[in-house]
Amino acid sequence: MTSRRAFLTASAVLGAVSAAGVPASAAQPGAPGAPVRPQRPGPDLRALLRQVDERRIEATVRRLAAFGTRHTLSVQDDPARGIGAARDWLYAQFQQVAAASEGRLTVELQSYVQPPADRIPVATKITNVVATLHGSTEPGRVYVVSGHYDSRRTDVMDFTGDAPGADDDASGVAVALELARVLSTRQPVATIVFAAVAGEEQGLYGARHMAQQFKAAGADVQAMFTDDIVGSSRADDGTRDPTTVRLFAEGVPTAETPAEANLRRSIGGENDSPPRQLARFVKSVAENDSTGMNVRVIYRRDRYLRGGDHIGFLEQGYPAARFTEPAEDFAHQHRDVRVENGVQYGDLPEFCDFPFIARVARVNGAALWSLATAPGTPKGVKIRTAALTNDSELLWDATPGATSYEVLWRETTAPDWTHAIDVGPALTAKIDLSKDNVFFAVRAVGPGGRRSPAAFPVPVS
Repeated sequence: MTSRRAFLTASAVLGAVSAAGVPASAAQPGAPGAPVRPQRPGPDLRALLRQVDERRIEATVRRLAAFGTRHTLSVQDDPARGIGAARDWLYAQFQQVAAASEGRLTVELQSYVQPPADRIPVATKITNVVATLHGSTEPGRVYVVSGHYDSRRTDVMDFTGDAPGADDDASGVAVALELARVLSTRQPVATIVFAAVAGEEQGLYGARHMAQQFKAAGADVQAMFTDDIVGSSRADDGTRDPTTVRLFAEGVPTAETPAEANLRRSIGGENDSPPRQLARFVKSVAENDSTGMNVRVIYRRDRYLRGGDHIGFLEQGYPAARFTEPAEDFAHQHRDVRVENGVQYGDLPEFCDFPFIARVARVNGAALWSLATAPGTPKGVKIRTAALTNDSELLWDATPGATSYEVLWRETTAPDWTHAIDVGPALTAKIDLSKDNVFFAVRAVGPGGRRSPAAFPVPVS
Protein backbone atom coordinates (compact mmCIF):
# COMPACT_ATOMS: atom_id res chain seq x y z
CA MET A 1 0.00 0.00 0.00
CA THR A 2 1.35 3.43 -0.94
CA SER A 3 1.96 5.65 2.04
CA ARG A 4 -0.59 8.43 2.25
CA ARG A 5 2.09 10.92 3.14
CA ALA A 6 3.87 10.31 -0.17
CA PHE A 7 1.31 11.25 -2.77
CA LEU A 8 -0.59 14.24 -1.41
CA THR A 9 0.22 17.57 -3.02
CA ALA A 10 -1.52 20.88 -3.27
CA SER A 11 -2.36 20.23 -6.91
CA ALA A 12 -3.95 16.91 -6.00
CA VAL A 13 -6.20 18.39 -3.37
CA LEU A 14 -7.03 21.69 -5.04
CA GLY A 15 -6.77 20.78 -8.71
CA ALA A 16 -10.41 19.82 -9.22
CA VAL A 17 -13.72 20.37 -7.51
CA SER A 18 -16.80 18.21 -7.92
CA ALA A 19 -20.26 19.55 -8.71
CA ALA A 20 -21.10 19.26 -5.01
CA GLY A 21 -18.23 21.53 -4.08
CA VAL A 22 -16.11 18.70 -2.64
CA PRO A 23 -12.46 18.50 -3.74
CA ALA A 24 -12.09 15.70 -6.27
CA SER A 25 -9.09 14.33 -4.39
CA ALA A 26 -11.32 13.59 -1.42
CA ALA A 27 -12.43 10.46 -3.22
CA GLN A 28 -8.94 9.41 -4.30
CA PRO A 29 -7.68 6.12 -2.89
CA GLY A 30 -5.35 6.60 0.05
CA ALA A 31 -6.58 10.03 1.15
CA PRO A 32 -7.31 9.63 4.85
CA GLY A 33 -10.77 10.62 6.01
CA ALA A 34 -14.02 11.59 4.36
CA PRO A 35 -14.76 14.83 2.49
CA VAL A 36 -15.78 17.67 4.76
CA ARG A 37 -19.34 18.65 3.91
CA PRO A 38 -21.65 21.42 5.16
CA GLN A 39 -23.69 20.69 8.27
CA ARG A 40 -27.27 20.67 7.05
CA PRO A 41 -29.97 22.21 9.26
CA GLY A 42 -32.15 19.74 11.15
CA PRO A 43 -35.91 20.04 11.56
CA ASP A 44 -35.54 22.04 14.79
CA LEU A 45 -33.30 24.65 13.19
CA ARG A 46 -35.49 24.88 10.08
CA ALA A 47 -38.54 25.49 12.24
CA LEU A 48 -36.69 28.10 14.26
CA LEU A 49 -35.54 30.05 11.21
CA ARG A 50 -39.04 30.09 9.73
CA GLN A 51 -40.16 32.08 12.77
CA VAL A 52 -37.92 35.06 11.99
CA ASP A 53 -40.43 37.80 11.24
CA GLU A 54 -39.53 40.45 8.70
CA ARG A 55 -42.40 42.69 9.90
CA ARG A 56 -41.10 42.75 13.47
CA ILE A 57 -37.63 43.62 12.21
CA GLU A 58 -39.04 46.49 10.17
CA ALA A 59 -41.04 47.76 13.14
CA THR A 60 -37.92 47.77 15.32
CA VAL A 61 -35.86 49.68 12.77
CA ARG A 62 -38.59 52.28 12.24
CA ARG A 63 -39.19 52.75 15.97
CA LEU A 64 -35.50 53.27 16.71
CA ALA A 65 -35.18 55.75 13.85
CA ALA A 66 -38.17 57.67 15.23
CA PHE A 67 -36.29 58.66 18.39
CA GLY A 68 -34.70 61.43 16.31
CA THR A 69 -31.16 60.94 17.52
CA ARG A 70 -29.59 58.13 19.52
CA HIS A 71 -26.20 59.81 19.82
CA THR A 72 -24.31 58.57 22.88
CA LEU A 73 -23.99 62.17 24.14
CA SER A 74 -27.67 62.97 23.57
CA VAL A 75 -30.26 63.47 26.30
CA GLN A 76 -30.92 60.48 28.56
CA ASP A 77 -34.03 61.64 30.44
CA ASP A 78 -36.38 62.64 27.61
CA PRO A 79 -39.08 59.97 27.13
CA ALA A 80 -39.45 60.66 23.41
CA ARG A 81 -36.06 61.63 22.02
CA GLY A 82 -32.44 60.69 22.49
CA ILE A 83 -30.44 57.68 23.53
CA GLY A 84 -32.16 57.41 26.90
CA ALA A 85 -35.57 56.97 25.28
CA ALA A 86 -34.14 54.34 22.91
CA ARG A 87 -32.50 52.52 25.82
CA ASP A 88 -35.74 52.39 27.80
CA TRP A 89 -37.74 51.20 24.79
CA LEU A 90 -35.25 48.41 24.05
CA TYR A 91 -35.21 47.34 27.68
CA ALA A 92 -39.02 47.06 27.61
CA GLN A 93 -38.90 45.06 24.38
CA PHE A 94 -36.40 42.57 25.77
CA GLN A 95 -38.45 42.35 28.96
CA GLN A 96 -41.51 41.39 26.90
CA VAL A 97 -39.47 38.63 25.29
CA ALA A 98 -38.28 37.47 28.70
CA ALA A 99 -41.85 37.34 30.02
CA ALA A 100 -42.72 34.77 27.35
CA SER A 101 -39.59 32.67 27.89
CA GLU A 102 -40.70 30.76 31.00
CA GLY A 103 -37.68 32.00 32.91
CA ARG A 104 -35.06 31.08 30.34
CA LEU A 105 -34.21 34.69 29.42
CA THR A 106 -33.17 37.44 31.82
CA VAL A 107 -32.56 41.11 30.99
CA GLU A 108 -30.32 43.73 32.58
CA LEU A 109 -29.10 47.25 32.00
CA GLN A 110 -25.31 47.15 32.09
CA SER A 111 -24.22 50.71 32.85
CA TYR A 112 -21.02 52.51 33.69
CA VAL A 113 -19.76 56.09 33.61
CA GLN A 114 -17.18 56.72 30.92
CA PRO A 115 -14.69 59.43 32.00
CA PRO A 116 -13.73 62.07 29.43
CA ALA A 117 -11.88 60.44 26.55
CA ASP A 118 -11.64 60.56 22.77
CA ARG A 119 -15.04 61.70 21.44
CA ILE A 120 -16.36 61.78 25.03
CA PRO A 121 -15.87 65.39 26.19
CA VAL A 122 -17.58 64.97 29.58
CA ALA A 123 -18.23 62.05 31.89
CA THR A 124 -21.06 60.11 30.24
CA LYS A 125 -23.24 57.22 31.35
CA ILE A 126 -23.11 54.43 28.78
CA THR A 127 -25.66 51.62 29.02
CA ASN A 128 -25.83 48.27 27.27
CA VAL A 129 -29.13 46.38 27.19
CA VAL A 130 -28.18 42.73 27.74
CA ALA A 131 -30.50 39.73 27.50
CA THR A 132 -29.15 36.32 28.52
CA LEU A 133 -30.65 33.00 27.42
CA HIS A 134 -29.20 30.64 29.99
CA GLY A 135 -27.83 27.30 28.82
CA SER A 136 -29.33 24.11 30.23
CA THR A 137 -26.21 22.05 30.96
CA GLU A 138 -23.26 24.31 30.07
CA PRO A 139 -24.32 27.81 31.13
CA GLY A 140 -20.68 28.87 31.47
CA ARG A 141 -20.09 28.45 27.73
CA VAL A 142 -21.23 31.71 26.12
CA TYR A 143 -22.07 32.99 22.64
CA VAL A 144 -22.82 36.69 22.05
CA VAL A 145 -24.65 38.58 19.29
CA SER A 146 -24.95 42.36 19.35
CA GLY A 147 -25.89 45.49 17.46
CA HIS A 148 -25.23 49.07 18.57
CA TYR A 149 -28.20 51.31 19.23
CA ASP A 150 -26.36 54.63 19.25
CA SER A 151 -26.26 56.71 16.05
CA ARG A 152 -24.33 59.67 14.64
CA ARG A 153 -24.40 62.58 12.19
CA THR A 154 -21.71 63.71 9.75
CA ASP A 155 -20.08 65.54 12.66
CA VAL A 156 -19.53 62.75 15.17
CA MET A 157 -19.71 65.30 18.01
CA ASP A 158 -23.11 66.73 16.99
CA PHE A 159 -25.48 65.18 19.53
CA THR A 160 -28.54 67.39 19.02
CA GLY A 161 -29.44 67.13 15.33
CA ASP A 162 -31.41 64.25 13.83
CA ALA A 163 -29.45 61.01 13.40
CA PRO A 164 -32.00 58.27 12.57
CA GLY A 165 -29.39 55.51 12.19
CA ALA A 166 -31.70 53.02 10.47
CA ASP A 167 -29.04 50.92 8.75
CA ASP A 168 -26.23 51.94 11.13
CA ASP A 169 -27.22 50.31 13.31
CA ALA A 170 -30.90 49.86 14.06
CA SER A 171 -30.66 46.98 11.58
CA GLY A 172 -28.18 45.07 13.77
CA VAL A 173 -30.17 45.78 16.94
CA ALA A 174 -33.28 44.45 15.18
CA VAL A 175 -31.41 41.22 14.39
CA ALA A 176 -30.43 40.74 18.05
CA LEU A 177 -33.92 41.54 19.35
CA GLU A 178 -35.67 39.27 16.87
CA LEU A 179 -33.30 36.38 17.58
CA ALA A 180 -33.89 36.83 21.30
CA ARG A 181 -37.63 36.46 20.65
CA VAL A 182 -37.26 33.37 18.48
CA LEU A 183 -34.55 31.53 20.43
CA SER A 184 -35.88 32.23 23.93
CA THR A 185 -38.78 29.83 23.38
CA ARG A 186 -36.19 27.05 23.21
CA GLN A 187 -33.51 25.69 25.50
CA PRO A 188 -29.93 25.61 24.20
CA VAL A 189 -27.18 23.63 25.89
CA ALA A 190 -24.92 26.70 26.18
CA THR A 191 -25.73 30.34 26.95
CA ILE A 192 -26.60 32.89 24.26
CA VAL A 193 -26.37 36.63 25.00
CA PHE A 194 -28.28 39.18 22.92
CA ALA A 195 -27.07 42.75 23.37
CA ALA A 196 -27.84 46.26 22.21
CA VAL A 197 -24.77 48.33 23.04
CA ALA A 198 -24.07 52.06 23.11
CA GLY A 199 -20.99 54.19 22.51
CA GLU A 200 -19.95 52.45 19.29
CA GLU A 201 -19.78 55.57 17.15
CA GLN A 202 -17.74 57.38 19.81
CA GLY A 203 -15.14 54.62 20.11
CA LEU A 204 -16.62 51.14 20.74
CA TYR A 205 -17.07 52.01 24.42
CA GLY A 206 -20.14 49.93 25.29
CA ALA A 207 -18.95 46.70 23.68
CA ARG A 208 -15.47 47.11 25.15
CA HIS A 209 -17.05 47.43 28.59
CA MET A 210 -19.17 44.33 28.01
CA ALA A 211 -16.14 42.31 26.88
CA GLN A 212 -14.15 43.49 29.90
CA GLN A 213 -17.01 42.43 32.18
CA PHE A 214 -17.04 38.96 30.64
CA LYS A 215 -13.26 38.71 31.05
CA ALA A 216 -13.34 39.85 34.67
CA ALA A 217 -15.99 37.22 35.39
CA GLY A 218 -13.88 34.48 33.76
CA ALA A 219 -16.59 33.79 31.17
CA ASP A 220 -15.85 31.24 28.47
CA VAL A 221 -17.01 33.33 25.50
CA GLN A 222 -16.44 31.02 22.53
CA ALA A 223 -17.90 33.30 19.85
CA MET A 224 -19.13 36.86 19.43
CA PHE A 225 -20.86 38.34 16.38
CA THR A 226 -21.57 41.99 15.86
CA ASP A 227 -24.19 42.87 13.25
CA ASP A 228 -23.32 46.38 12.13
CA ILE A 229 -24.78 47.89 8.95
CA VAL A 230 -26.77 44.85 7.83
CA GLY A 231 -29.77 46.81 6.58
CA SER A 232 -29.44 47.01 2.81
CA SER A 233 -28.50 44.89 -0.17
CA ARG A 234 -28.04 47.95 -2.41
CA ALA A 235 -24.65 49.42 -3.35
CA ASP A 236 -23.99 53.08 -4.13
CA ASP A 237 -24.24 52.37 -7.88
CA GLY A 238 -27.73 50.93 -7.52
CA THR A 239 -26.79 47.27 -7.96
CA ARG A 240 -28.20 44.78 -5.48
CA ASP A 241 -26.89 41.58 -3.97
CA PRO A 242 -29.78 40.41 -1.77
CA THR A 243 -28.35 36.97 -0.96
CA THR A 244 -24.86 37.83 0.33
CA VAL A 245 -23.64 39.04 3.70
CA ARG A 246 -20.00 39.75 4.48
CA LEU A 247 -18.33 38.24 7.55
CA PHE A 248 -15.08 39.94 8.56
CA ALA A 249 -12.71 37.59 10.41
CA GLU A 250 -9.16 38.49 11.39
CA GLY A 251 -6.14 36.24 10.91
CA VAL A 252 -3.27 37.45 13.10
CA PRO A 253 -4.92 37.79 16.52
CA THR A 254 -5.44 41.27 17.94
CA ALA A 255 -4.41 40.00 21.39
CA GLU A 256 -1.43 37.95 20.20
CA THR A 257 1.57 38.00 22.55
CA PRO A 258 5.17 38.24 21.27
CA ALA A 259 5.71 34.57 22.13
CA GLU A 260 2.57 33.56 20.23
CA ALA A 261 3.70 35.66 17.27
CA ASN A 262 7.06 33.89 17.19
CA LEU A 263 5.31 30.52 17.29
CA ARG A 264 2.94 31.48 14.49
CA ARG A 265 5.80 32.63 12.30
CA SER A 266 7.58 29.32 12.78
CA ILE A 267 4.67 26.94 12.12
CA GLY A 268 2.17 28.96 10.09
CA GLY A 269 -1.38 29.39 11.28
CA GLU A 270 -2.00 33.01 10.29
CA ASN A 271 -5.10 31.72 8.49
CA ASP A 272 -6.13 29.51 11.40
CA SER A 273 -7.01 31.96 14.14
CA PRO A 274 -10.15 31.27 16.19
CA PRO A 275 -12.08 33.95 14.24
CA ARG A 276 -11.16 32.24 10.95
CA GLN A 277 -12.31 28.87 12.34
CA LEU A 278 -15.51 30.57 13.48
CA ALA A 279 -16.07 31.99 9.99
CA ARG A 280 -15.60 28.57 8.42
CA PHE A 281 -18.13 27.18 10.88
CA VAL A 282 -20.67 29.87 9.97
CA LYS A 283 -20.35 29.06 6.26
CA SER A 284 -20.83 25.38 7.05
CA VAL A 285 -24.06 25.81 9.01
CA ALA A 286 -25.59 28.96 7.51
CA GLU A 287 -25.27 28.64 3.74
CA ASN A 288 -28.37 26.62 2.90
CA ASP A 289 -31.93 26.84 1.65
CA SER A 290 -33.22 27.76 5.12
CA THR A 291 -31.31 31.07 5.06
CA GLY A 292 -31.12 31.63 1.32
CA MET A 293 -27.80 33.36 1.87
CA ASN A 294 -24.16 33.24 0.86
CA VAL A 295 -21.67 34.12 3.59
CA ARG A 296 -18.75 35.94 2.01
CA VAL A 297 -15.85 35.64 4.45
CA ILE A 298 -13.44 38.56 4.31
CA TYR A 299 -9.94 37.89 5.60
CA ARG A 300 -9.69 41.18 7.50
CA ARG A 301 -10.60 42.39 10.97
CA ASP A 302 -12.76 45.12 9.42
CA ARG A 303 -12.96 47.51 6.48
CA TYR A 304 -10.47 50.29 5.78
CA LEU A 305 -10.87 53.27 8.15
CA ARG A 306 -13.62 51.45 10.07
CA GLY A 307 -14.06 49.38 13.21
CA GLY A 308 -16.81 47.48 14.98
CA ASP A 309 -17.85 46.14 18.35
CA HIS A 310 -16.19 42.78 17.76
CA ILE A 311 -12.83 44.50 18.28
CA GLY A 312 -13.39 44.88 22.03
CA PHE A 313 -13.89 41.12 22.27
CA LEU A 314 -10.84 40.40 20.12
CA GLU A 315 -8.81 42.58 22.48
CA GLN A 316 -9.83 40.26 25.33
CA GLY A 317 -8.81 37.16 23.35
CA TYR A 318 -12.34 36.07 22.47
CA PRO A 319 -13.18 34.78 18.96
CA ALA A 320 -15.28 37.48 17.29
CA ALA A 321 -16.36 38.52 13.80
CA ARG A 322 -18.45 41.20 12.08
CA PHE A 323 -21.48 40.78 9.80
CA THR A 324 -21.96 43.64 7.32
CA GLU A 325 -24.05 44.10 4.17
CA PRO A 326 -22.40 43.15 0.85
CA ALA A 327 -21.71 46.66 -0.54
CA GLU A 328 -22.43 49.89 1.29
CA ASP A 329 -24.09 53.08 0.09
CA PHE A 330 -22.24 55.81 1.95
CA ALA A 331 -24.92 58.40 1.17
CA HIS A 332 -27.03 56.62 3.78
CA GLN A 333 -24.66 56.26 6.71
CA HIS A 334 -22.89 58.87 8.81
CA ARG A 335 -24.64 61.60 6.78
CA ASP A 336 -26.95 64.41 7.89
CA VAL A 337 -30.49 64.05 6.57
CA ARG A 338 -30.89 66.42 3.63
CA VAL A 339 -31.63 66.67 -0.08
CA GLU A 340 -28.67 67.96 -2.08
CA ASN A 341 -28.65 68.30 -5.88
CA GLY A 342 -31.74 66.15 -5.99
CA VAL A 343 -30.15 63.36 -3.92
CA GLN A 344 -31.60 62.27 -0.58
CA TYR A 345 -28.90 61.79 2.05
CA GLY A 346 -29.27 60.30 5.49
CA ASP A 347 -29.63 56.92 7.20
CA LEU A 348 -33.40 56.62 6.80
CA PRO A 349 -35.63 53.53 7.06
CA GLU A 350 -36.78 53.86 3.44
CA PHE A 351 -33.30 52.87 2.32
CA CYS A 352 -33.38 49.60 4.28
CA ASP A 353 -34.17 46.23 2.72
CA PHE A 354 -36.20 44.45 5.40
CA PRO A 355 -36.37 41.00 3.73
CA PHE A 356 -32.57 41.19 3.52
CA ILE A 357 -32.24 41.96 7.24
CA ALA A 358 -34.49 38.98 7.98
CA ARG A 359 -32.20 36.71 5.95
CA VAL A 360 -29.16 38.08 7.81
CA ALA A 361 -31.00 37.28 11.05
CA ARG A 362 -31.47 33.70 9.84
CA VAL A 363 -27.73 33.43 9.13
CA ASN A 364 -27.02 34.60 12.68
CA GLY A 365 -29.69 32.30 14.08
CA ALA A 366 -28.31 29.27 12.25
CA ALA A 367 -24.82 30.01 13.55
CA LEU A 368 -25.85 30.72 17.16
CA TRP A 369 -28.20 27.75 17.50
CA SER A 370 -25.70 25.38 15.89
CA LEU A 371 -22.99 26.61 18.25
CA ALA A 372 -25.10 26.53 21.41
CA THR A 373 -26.53 23.04 20.82
CA ALA A 374 -23.25 21.38 19.78
CA PRO A 375 -20.26 20.63 22.01
CA GLY A 376 -17.89 23.52 22.57
CA THR A 377 -14.69 24.05 20.63
CA PRO A 378 -12.07 21.54 21.89
CA LYS A 379 -9.46 22.92 24.26
CA GLY A 380 -5.87 21.92 24.83
CA VAL A 381 -5.36 20.76 21.25
CA LYS A 382 -1.70 19.92 20.63
CA ILE A 383 0.50 18.23 18.06
CA ARG A 384 3.57 16.31 19.17
CA THR A 385 6.90 17.54 17.86
CA ALA A 386 9.35 15.69 20.12
CA ALA A 387 10.99 13.83 17.23
CA LEU A 388 11.38 14.06 13.46
CA THR A 389 8.64 11.81 12.09
CA ASN A 390 6.57 11.54 8.93
CA ASP A 391 3.32 10.98 10.76
CA SER A 392 1.38 13.31 13.04
CA GLU A 393 0.09 12.71 16.56
CA LEU A 394 -2.56 15.00 18.01
CA LEU A 395 -4.03 15.12 21.51
CA TRP A 396 -6.71 17.22 23.20
CA ASP A 397 -8.75 17.61 26.36
CA ALA A 398 -12.17 16.02 26.78
CA THR A 399 -15.00 18.31 25.64
CA PRO A 400 -18.25 18.26 27.66
CA GLY A 401 -21.09 16.78 25.63
CA ALA A 402 -18.85 15.28 22.94
CA THR A 403 -19.56 11.70 21.87
CA SER A 404 -16.66 11.60 19.43
CA TYR A 405 -14.05 13.73 17.69
CA GLU A 406 -12.84 14.38 14.17
CA VAL A 407 -9.35 15.29 13.04
CA LEU A 408 -9.57 17.72 10.13
CA TRP A 409 -6.85 18.34 7.61
CA ARG A 410 -6.17 20.32 4.45
CA GLU A 411 -3.29 21.33 2.24
CA THR A 412 -1.59 24.48 3.53
CA THR A 413 -2.83 26.44 0.51
CA ALA A 414 -6.48 25.38 0.89
CA PRO A 415 -8.86 28.01 2.32
CA ASP A 416 -11.02 25.51 4.21
CA TRP A 417 -10.85 22.03 5.69
CA THR A 418 -11.15 19.33 3.05
CA HIS A 419 -11.01 16.04 5.00
CA ALA A 420 -12.36 14.74 8.31
CA ILE A 421 -11.11 11.62 10.08
CA ASP A 422 -13.49 10.12 12.63
CA VAL A 423 -11.40 9.04 15.63
CA GLY A 424 -14.28 8.11 17.94
CA PRO A 425 -14.19 9.07 21.62
CA ALA A 426 -10.39 8.91 21.85
CA LEU A 427 -8.47 11.96 23.06
CA THR A 428 -5.47 11.29 20.85
CA ALA A 429 -4.92 10.22 17.27
CA LYS A 430 -1.94 9.35 15.06
CA ILE A 431 -2.43 10.25 11.41
CA ASP A 432 -0.32 8.90 8.55
CA LEU A 433 0.35 12.36 7.11
CA SER A 434 3.34 14.58 7.68
CA LYS A 435 2.60 17.58 9.87
CA ASP A 436 5.16 19.44 7.77
CA ASN A 437 2.96 19.21 4.65
CA VAL A 438 -0.62 19.83 5.80
CA PHE A 439 -2.59 21.67 8.46
CA PHE A 440 -4.58 19.83 11.13
CA ALA A 441 -7.37 20.71 13.52
CA VAL A 442 -9.74 18.90 15.87
CA ARG A 443 -13.49 19.34 16.30
CA ALA A 444 -15.95 17.75 18.69
CA VAL A 445 -19.07 15.86 17.61
CA GLY A 446 -22.17 15.63 19.79
CA PRO A 447 -25.52 13.82 19.67
CA GLY A 448 -27.21 14.01 16.30
CA GLY A 449 -23.90 14.77 14.60
CA ARG A 450 -23.76 18.38 15.76
CA ARG A 451 -20.20 19.60 15.29
CA SER A 452 -18.15 22.31 16.97
CA PRO A 453 -15.83 24.80 15.31
CA ALA A 454 -12.34 23.47 14.71
CA ALA A 455 -9.38 24.10 17.01
CA PHE A 456 -5.90 24.53 15.59
CA PRO A 457 -3.13 22.68 17.48
CA VAL A 458 -0.03 24.10 19.11
CA PRO A 459 3.23 22.15 19.25
CA VAL A 460 4.16 20.11 22.33
CA SER A 461 7.29 18.05 22.81
